[in-house]
Amino acid sequence: MKPPTLSDIAVLTGLTKSAVSLALRHDPRIPTETRRRIEDAAMMIGYRRNAVVAHLMSELRKGGHGGGGVSGIALLNLNENPKAFRTHPTIPAYVQGCRARAEALGYLLDEFHEPVIGMEGNRLLKILQARGLRGCILTGLMRSNQLPPTLLPVIKNMPCVITGLSTAEPRLPFACADHHAVAQLAIARSISSGRKRPGLVLDRAIDELVQGRFTAGFFIGQRDLPSGDRIPPFYHSESSSKPPAAFAAWWRRHRPDAILTLYHVIEDWLKALNVRVPDETALIQLECRPVQEQWAGVNQHNDRTGAAAVDLLVQMIHAGETALSTYPRAVLIEPSWEPGNTLPASKKQADSSTIKKPSLK
Repeated sequence: MKPPTLSDIAVLTGLTKSAVSLALRHDPRIPTETRRRIEDAAMMIGYRRNAVVAHLMSELRKGGHGGGGVSGIALLNLNENPKAFRTHPTIPAYVQGCRARAEALGYLLDEFHEPVIGMEGNRLLKILQARGLRGCILTGLMRSNQLPPTLLPVIKNMPCVITGLSTAEPRLPFACADHHAVAQLAIARSISSGRKRPGLVLDRAIDELVQGRFTAGFFIGQRDLPSGDRIPPFYHSESSSKPPAAFAAWWRRHRPDAILTLYHVIEDWLKALNVRVPDETALIQLECRPVQEQWAGVNQHNDRTGAAAVDLLVQMIHAGETALSTYPRAVLIEPSWEPGNTLPASKKQADSSTIKKPSLK
């Protein structure tokens, strides 16, 4: 039996073959209602696109833009800092991962170091199209999970993926660390090292950016502890070297023997309270950074997040999807543990790591 064709869909819907082809490629020139009618008709008769042919035709239609026949993708800076790709504590790792993966897949990465958050959207879209860029990685959004409305022309017309967090309306495909797993790993390591009363110190705004996943993972990790050892999180938004009065009161009331946090300033706060680290309390970094290599903590592998964002974007390019034409999907990157001086191993762990092998003599 002959497989259904574009012509069959055109006859069924009363539209042209060209309109059907555009609709199945999610072309924004076809109204949403019409596109859905065509997609329903295609599903009804069992039409299936040939993915290899579709990608080849897409490349031919693009005419080899990007220089020398190599396709290009954009890396857009949504941070307010024009040096964020080089100096931010987190963003450079995303950029590194994007660069490596784009190169491995044969794509040129066109990096927009200047922030695009204030740029008029239609102008930005014209720049991207003039450069022959096929899609966008959005990175650097740190203060809000709301995309700037000015970006709407871009996300309506191009495939786009965001790194680091998920956005609210409009929701986009994204790649980020599994923040829930990050907190669970940190508290599990704390408990296995012999700490019985771990606490969490976090900026509430950061936790809200990741839909409370840090706190949720922390609560799950506390679940098997005695009720008296389940310390409530301390939320703050201060970065002073002196401990806020509220932190001092939280410390004196609960006396945690380990603290999970994103902030190295907590070490200064504890010293100001004459708390010895790690003797009285251990410190665990929820996002390991090169500037504090001696800290124990969790490696979020943000470079792999950048690489995953490129993989997701290339899938969308091959499928002819725009950021708004596809159902939002996520890629979560599994964390790993990095030992350090701020969380010494328990005696049991130390003994197990130094067991001598029996002599073969």
